[in-house]
Amino acid sequence: MHALALILLQDQPNVNVEQAQKIAMTMLAVMPILIIIGLAIVIIPTWFVCKKAGFSPWLSLLVIVPFGGLILLYVLAFADWKVVPAPQMAYMPPVPPYPPQA
Repeated sequence: MHALALILLQDQPNVNVEQAQKIAMTMLAVMPILIIIGLAIVIIPTWFVCKKAGFSPWLSLLVIVPFGGLILLYVLAFADWKVVPAPQMAYMPPVPPYPPQA
């Protein structure tokens, strides 16, 4: 508390204000870039999940809307996926002809 009072009573208040303005301007320049990177980190995987589930990949843009990602999660969890399971490949040994021919 005393340190705050000393800071407020300094003889050079303009230096602190100028420094705060520089920090604010830097944050205004950096924050949009960080937001775009964060959105890309979330949208790209949901794009592929929607595509693999048989839904429109454009549904992944719901994560931009508040609570849209939660809604998309519930849609993907409880909807019937329009994909066909891959056939199971099993090893079938070659069957020799019976009876053996000479």
